[in-house]
Amino acid sequence: MVLYSPAMESAEEESLHSQSSEEEGDELSDGELQEAFTKGLLKPGMNVLAEESKKFVNNAAGLRQCLADFRRDLPWVERLDMTNPPAEDVLAKAEGKVPAGINGELDAEDDFQREMFFYRQGQATVLEALPLLKVHNIATKRPDDYFAEMAKSDQQMQKIRQKLITKQMILERSEKAKKLREQRKFGKKVQVAVIQKRQKEKKAMMSAVKKYQKGMTDKLDFLDGDQKTAKNSSDGSKKAAPKKGPNAKRKFKDQKFGFGGKKSGKKWNTKESFNDVSGFRAKTAHDKGGRKGKGGNKNKRPGKSVRRKMKGRS
Repeated sequence: MVLYSPAMESAEEESLHSQSSEEEGDELSDGELQEAFTKGLLKPGMNVLAEESKKFVNNAAGLRQCLADFRRDLPWVERLDMTNPPAEDVLAKAEGKVPAGINGELDAEDDFQREMFFYRQGQATVLEALPLLKVHNIATKRPDDYFAEMAKSDQQMQKIRQKLITKQMILERSEKAKKLREQRKFGKKVQVAVIQKRQKEKKAMMSAVKKYQKGMTDKLDFLDGDQKTAKNSSDGSKKAAPKKGPNAKRKFKDQKFGFGGKKSGKKWNTKESFNDVSGFRAKTAHDKGGRKGKGGNKNKRPGKSVRRKMKGRS
């Protein structure tokens, strides 16, 4: 039989009230907390975090078990551990230097010395481990017929293949474009060289023509395309200079215009020409014989004054 009393009721109400107040305090928002602080309901020192004392666990049995696992006597094939010093520095020995790290002089801050020390230690490990692996019949090389499943799918490998092919095509195009640019540059150089050669030949030919016109030489080899160097031409001009007599230009003019002499009064009549009537023709003298041929007197054009009169009459 359970007795109910007002004291029990009040205790239950207080416990429920305290629980509800804790729940409300946990669920209070920032705005409600600020409002309670302004009303003075929150005071410093009401909420203090109590630091729990740290519990130190000394699991001696577990530590002994771990130590026993470390000390387990397993064969080397199961452990594959190696502890050895670095290999001998052959380069330093050949140069007569003391290798770094033997006397404790290795500088850990020096990247090169540190990496070389790791490299030599790995080299010594390989030299010592390979004979042991061979003794235990452990293969260190992959056989030719070894087949292993690829980590990537065929689709991914196809994408990689396409990417490599695209990159190779881009490289081939760039190389082709580079070769074309080089060929164009070479073609331009050849073209410039040909133009310079033609200009040089033209200049030599013009100089040879001028020398021929001035009578400095009587050779016409430049007309046949036989060009000579400036040195040869200068030597030829020196040899042709001492020659006496009229030059080629003078000869050509003499042949065309005569050998000089009196020019004025050349067509005047003389006593001999006046008495010479061998070239007289009665038919052609004074148009007595008439003109025969295409022209004749047909369609003779009237004079200017006659044409003006005719125009005025019209």
